[in-house]
Amino acid sequence: MTGPSTQKVILPGATLGILGGGQLGRMMAMAARSLGYRIQVLDPDPSCPARFVVDACFEAAWNDAHAAADLARGCDVVTLEIEQISVAALEAAEHYAPVRPGPKMLAIIQDRILQKDWLTAHGLPIGNHRAVYDAAQLTAAVHDQGGRCFVKSAHGGYDGRSQAKLGFEGSPSESAIEAAWASLGKRPVVVEQAIDLALEISVMVARSPRGEMKAYPAAVNHHERQILVWSALPADIPPRTAMQARDLALSIAEDFGLEGLLAVEMFVASDGRLLVNELAPRPHNSYHASERACTTSQFEQAVRAVCNLPLGDVELIQPAAIVNLLGDVWLNATSETGPRFDLALAVPGVRLHLYEKHLPRPGRKMGHLSAVGKTAEEAVRQVLDAKSKL
Repeated sequence: MTGPSTQKVILPGATLGILGGGQLGRMMAMAARSLGYRIQVLDPDPSCPARFVVDACFEAAWNDAHAAADLARGCDVVTLEIEQISVAALEAAEHYAPVRPGPKMLAIIQDRILQKDWLTAHGLPIGNHRAVYDAAQLTAAVHDQGGRCFVKSAHGGYDGRSQAKLGFEGSPSESAIEAAWASLGKRPVVVEQAIDLALEISVMVARSPRGEMKAYPAAVNHHERQILVWSALPADIPPRTAMQARDLALSIAEDFGLEGLLAVEMFVASDGRLLVNELAPRPHNSYHASERACTTSQFEQAVRAVCNLPLGDVELIQPAAIVNLLGDVWLNATSETGPRFDLALAVPGVRLHLYEKHLPRPGRKMGHLSAVGKTAEEAVRQVLDAKSKL
């Protein structure tokens, strides 16, 4: 949508629509509720985490344009918490309410090939990669990238899903490459050369329709099996690297004309280079700690940004960290009553955040623990200690 309506301030008492009712939608809805907004969500799961904290839940698929339009009819603004929403659904919703971030931005970010092309065209530093459209191209790309690489589906996939690793245990065989191609559905992929990493970081940027922008301090992230295990604020990186990361994230948000939130995931290579990895136009797992660490949480900031309110202060109040609680914690619990949250909460400075997901599965994010400390390293130690007691 264009014109004066895009500059309108959407005050508390209005209705916010969220496409997606997972844990991010739930926490955004809780922040919106505190600010005095009404909330409606759309999600294919009738028992999605957000259902229990919103005014209405539309049960529909991510590509259901009619349902997205129905949601938007009753809303003053629409945002999202997951990239899997189809562009057609976003465009249908846009006929009835501002959609922030908008479908043009989402169309680029949803497609890893288009996203890499956009980053390259805008002169942003990214790792060596190649777009691949058939099995023969995949074989050539893997060998051209030195054999040690990640193969990622162009569309979909998160938390390590729709990805394959090749060459980490010796030169990949033809059969291994063929198996990777088959496992990813024989559809377009991006082959990314593995980088010798020092750290993985992210920077969250908020931008309102009026053009106000704020960037949070960089977070440091630790992954295992391509799933975020823990994250902490602030990242222990040199001031020059922190400033470069902030400037990169702000420039991406500005070039996109972002309205809402954008998490920019980056690699700090062992040689000091800073490389953009991927973009997420929504609240992000690596900024859950902002609820404890910063003046304004990412969830409140998301509501402020899409409603065109003044953005909140992103000053760091205290170091904080989170550790994800996957379904494995429940499945591996030795107590008949489940994880020992009482023991975890006995660790000083620790809080528990559960998402009301009723079916634990391996790798499924069920909640997280957060902790504060005098340093980010201390907060990480506290939160990992608490998790070990579960």
